[in-house]
Amino acid sequence: MDTKINIGTVGLGLMGSSIATCILAAGHKVTSLVLNMDEAKTARKRILHFLNELKDEGLVAEVPETIIDNLTITDDVTLLADHEVVIETITESLEAKKDLYRQLEKVLAPEAVIGSNTSAIPVTILQEGLQYPERLLGIHWAEPAHITRFMEVICGRDSDIIYAQKIVALAESWGKEPSVLKKDIRGFITNRIMYAMLREAFNLVENGYATPEDVDRSLRNDLGYWITFAGPFRFMDLTGIPAYLTVMKDLFPDLDNTIKTPESMEKLVAAGAKGVSNAHGFYQYTTETAAEWEEKFIEFSFDIRKLAEKYEKIQKK
Repeated sequence: MDTKINIGTVGLGLMGSSIATCILAAGHKVTSLVLNMDEAKTARKRILHFLNELKDEGLVAEVPETIIDNLTITDDVTLLADHEVVIETITESLEAKKDLYRQLEKVLAPEAVIGSNTSAIPVTILQEGLQYPERLLGIHWAEPAHITRFMEVICGRDSDIIYAQKIVALAESWGKEPSVLKKDIRGFITNRIMYAMLREAFNLVENGYATPEDVDRSLRNDLGYWITFAGPFRFMDLTGIPAYLTVMKDLFPDLDNTIKTPESMEKLVAAGAKGVSNAHGFYQYTTETAAEWEEKFIEFSFDIRKLAEKYEKIQKK
């Protein structure tokens, strides 16, 4: 697959704009399908801002205003007809995604890859009823997608691994370090592990063992210091495997395994909390401090990317 092929995206919300930015920055022409052309001006402004971030960090050489000339925003699905890859980032609705895939299959070539950024719906379910289910994959990004090196490529029951391999090659040309799931499982890799961690975090807080601040502090200073470098299996290699088995035997039976969502989370969401986006979350914010946290998160994301790239050679051995 030519690594400079035309790429299509569907949806230009925050994540969709970030994905489009990543692909534009890698030198592709991008056609982005939107439901309403009223979104176009805001989305283009957001993408230009993201490109300027990349320019400021030395991750793109071209002038952002020149790069964004390779972006076409449209509400006409037929403009995607000659694209070899189309990635959708629309709402997590099975019905909405299936409707989109039916539209795409009318205009795309049979071998064109359709990728879904779903983080909740199994790829096998998304493939059901498609004319060419083998070319549909999960392509799971992390926010901010134009900065992070994360990507998971997920095969459903009917996926052809050849398409996954093509996406991996493309993703590497975008500066990603993709992982492949050869079998479909709800939540994929990172979400399954992260939500297991979140469940235990809520267990500790709701049962009075620690405050949210205590939990955050401990994880930042333990898990946070090594995981970019090693990952859990490499970390066990580095720090001695037998000790982990000993702890597992005692600790596993005591870990929380409830299937209920946390009561404190239910109450927080019911009260309208969204986090820093509306200055209402687990922590108290003003409009100013919420904006500062968002700004520092982007700065930190660039720093982590640089740190990961510093150790890239040893991680590939």
